Formats: sequence, C-alpha cells, structure tokens
Amino acid sequence: MTATDAATTLTDERLEDLHRWWRAANYLSVGQIYLRDNPLLREPLAGEHVKARLLGHWGTTTGLNFIYAHLNRAIIEREQAMLFVTGPGHGGPANVANAYLEGTYSEIYTRFGDDEDSLRELFRQFSYPGGIPSHAAPETPGSISEGGELGYSLAHAFGAAFDNPDLVVACVVGDGEAETGPLATSWQSTAFLDPAHDGAVLPILHLNGFKIANPTVLARRPEDQVRKYFEGLGYAPRFVTVADPSAQAQAHRDFAAALDDCLEEIAAIQRRAREAGERAPSSTPEPWPMIVFRSPKGWTGPATVDGKPVEGTWRAHQVPLSAIHENPEHLAQLEAWMRSYRPEELFTHDGARSPELSRLAPAGTAA
Repeated sequence: MTATDAATTLTDERLEDLHRWWRAANYLSVGQIYLRDNPLLREPLAGEHVKARLLGHWGTTTGLNFIYAHLNRAIIEREQAMLFVTGPGHGGPANVANAYLEGTYSEIYTRFGDDEDSLRELFRQFSYPGGIPSHAAPETPGSISEGGELGYSLAHAFGAAFDNPDLVVACVVGDGEAETGPLATSWQSTAFLDPAHDGAVLPILHLNGFKIANPTVLARRPEDQVRKYFEGLGYAPRFVTVADPSAQAQAHRDFAAALDDCLEEIAAIQRRAREAGERAPSSTPEPWPMIVFRSPKGWTGPATVDGKPVEGTWRAHQVPLSAIHENPEHLAQLEAWMRSYRPEELFTHDGARSPELSRLAPAGTAA
C-alpha cells in the first residue's frame, strides 16, 4: 500500500469513527440492494426477506462510502466548506446511505425517523415499485442530474468552485467514467481556475479496475504513467493504493494522510495567490493536488461466488449474489456478508443509529 508521506493527525478514536461509519454505510447499501424486510437481521435471513427482483450497483458503492467518511472528517476537523460531487452516479446506494446516516434524508423525507421501521422502508423503497431509482436521481438529496449518464461530474465541480473562494469541491471520478469524452476534456478546467478568487476542486480518481464487464484503461496503466499523465494536465497526484483488501485500518490512515496533504496544499496555493493580490499571468501555474485511489471493486463484499472470484473483478459491478431465491448458498452468503458489518454495534435495539456514529456527522449546513 502506497500513499503520500505527509503526516496526519488521525487518532485511534477517529480511525474507529471512520471505520464505524464505513461499515454502517456499507451495511445500509447492501440492505438497499437486497432486503425488503428483517432490516436488522434480528432473525435468520430467509427468502421472503429478500426482494424478488434485484437491481443495483455494488462495485463502486463501497469506495464512495469510504471517501464520504473521510470527507466528513475533513469537514468537521477543518470546519471546511465542502461540496461532494460523485461521478459514478450508479452508486446510488452510497448517496442514500450516507444521507440517512447524517440525518439529511430524514430532514427532507420526514416519514423516515431513526428506528427499525424507517430502516425497513429505506431498504424496501430502493429500486422498487413506487420507490426510488437505483441511480442517484432527483429523489436523492443533493442530486442535480440522473446518475446513469456519466462524464459530467468534473465540469459540474469546477462550475461550483468558480467565484466561491471558500469552497472545496471534492469530485469522485470513476475510472469507467474517466473514459468518456466530456470527462477527459474536463481535466483541462484548471486553466480557468483562479486561486485568488475561486474555490478549489479536489479530484479523486477512483480506480477500482473494471467497468460493467471489462478492465478500465487508466487502471491498467502503471502508476508512473498515470502520474505523468496528470502532471501534464496540471495536477500533482497523491496515490493511495489498497494492495491488501483486509488491511482496512492502514487504508484509512493512508487516505487520511493524502486528504490532509491535499487540503493543506490547496490552502497554501490560495494563500500565496491571495497575498499577492491580482495574480500575474504565468506560463507555469502551480499544479493542483488530486488523489488517485486504487481499491478493489466490490471491496468488503463476497470474495468468491460459485467458485468464481468476485471482489476485485467485474463480477462485483452490479449484484454479486443474484440467485438468492434459487440457491440456498447465495442466501447464506448474503447473510454472512451483511453480518460481517456487525449491525448490532451500529444500530440500537430499536433500530436507531448508534450515538458513536454522530461523531462523524457534520451538523447543520455543513451536512
């Protein structure tokens, strides 16, 4: 696992907060894709608890949940005004799960409380008749476009940063999305960003290796080539690579260090430009930081299904266990998968979010 050499102030308590939030968001995401009942697994999982038709995208969701947790930490500890733009819009379960955990979902949809019935409805409505789509859609808090049409996230991020000097826009770019024409062109937008008067965009290129059925181009490139490519576009990449899926604590430390380093560098670039007054034209503007995050597709999901590898492959893209009602082994795997997040530690007996989760939830307008 490689990452920036910058130190971070990530304490053991904050590490536990990050991991707890990530587990909770992953649990809620899997529940949305699969369950219509038994949301807290109070009884052994049975076929009637699972939706008859399974539709959703798991592969990118766990990475989005991971990044979201870390951005929350930055918002709280730095009192940073931040906007989260997610390019992989088909990772809809992540956006809903995190909005629910921080309380935003219940503020908008007041029928959702903090109890077991609300969890049941949260799961049941996802990709279900009369419910919500599987993509990030207008029903998703904060969504401005239908999430199945990829390629526009970075352009939206720069548009939000222009003339907003205090704002940092963290933009997750999926590696399949990065192959689209609009996204490939949008990297050039740093040419228009003025650190004296504008906010900043922090691109987070999420390389999980695969599209729906094929490897992705940038993920196949060695790190040195990726570095040189983005340096040529005006960026200074920080790399966080998850080589061992089980080394989750180290992944949190590495990503936290890279994120802190990037935010410090953004602040330094802006400070230098603003102290100098009107920026003089320069043929060599300072490179802006970005993060290249390599993690397994479908991280923390089933490693194998029916003897075939899933985690870290294209098979994790949508629904890893798709024959729940026909195959008892799939049902048992789903239950083991969901219990691996230890929901009894994340939610109270009544289904409320554990008090510890609130430590990583931004409050008020920062949420």
